[in-house]
Amino acid sequence: MKFSLLTDIGQRRSNNQDYVNKFENNSGIPLIVLADGMGGHRAGNIASEMAVMDLGRAWVNTDFTEFSQIRDWMLETIEAENQKIYQLGQEEDYKGMGTTIEALAVIDRTVLYAHIGDSRVGLIRNGNYTQLTSDHSLVNALVKAGQLTEEEAKNHPQKNIITQSVGQPRPIELDLGIQSLEVGDYLLANSDGLTNMISKETIVEVLNQDLSLDEKAKTLIDLANQAGGLDNITVVLVHLEKEDEA
Repeated sequence: MKFSLLTDIGQRRSNNQDYVNKFENNSGIPLIVLADGMGGHRAGNIASEMAVMDLGRAWVNTDFTEFSQIRDWMLETIEAENQKIYQLGQEEDYKGMGTTIEALAVIDRTVLYAHIGDSRVGLIRNGNYTQLTSDHSLVNALVKAGQLTEEEAKNHPQKNIITQSVGQPRPIELDLGIQSLEVGDYLLANSDGLTNMISKETIVEVLNQDLSLDEKAKTLIDLANQAGGLDNITVVLVHLEKEDEA
């Protein structure tokens, strides 16, 4: 299993409110956490870094190897972080701070992921992209209700309004999923700064190119920037290599 993590400020923002990092627990199980912060001038990048590093510090002290243990840990730890960020967000300097979270724990060939907000996790298999998470956003709720088409949602003026985040007063409703990987599969986690700028078809084309995993991550970000780079852009690639690539 190979990993690549990359983040970029984009073309229009004055700071990067995305944050991403990878951690290992005492059993050698990797956890990748990606967060896209929101809030005032400084609050967004503080919320995202806090969430990633707090989860990481908690993770490295565990020795979990079972999915049931990790699931329970994710539910408990991310809710505790939700309350922590909400409380800090009551202070004047941090008003309105919050963050999305994608947390991926990788055991052998299987990924357990936790999702809140409008960052995404997707599977690329045999040239097809399948979105595994459902955006916690106003426009996605309208699409599900049949009030907007997917095409209308792409350019909707309220596209950036999210319905759940870490840092809200009420308990979060965390989405959890499990995905087994086959040889050749990619798992892509990203902030919306990537998928708002480039299509699923473009993502598949890049991953089919004869490039290293890091070069593929950089190419995705470069293409998002060339398309306008309206937001911060963060990419996590998890790849189960073919035998002859090992």
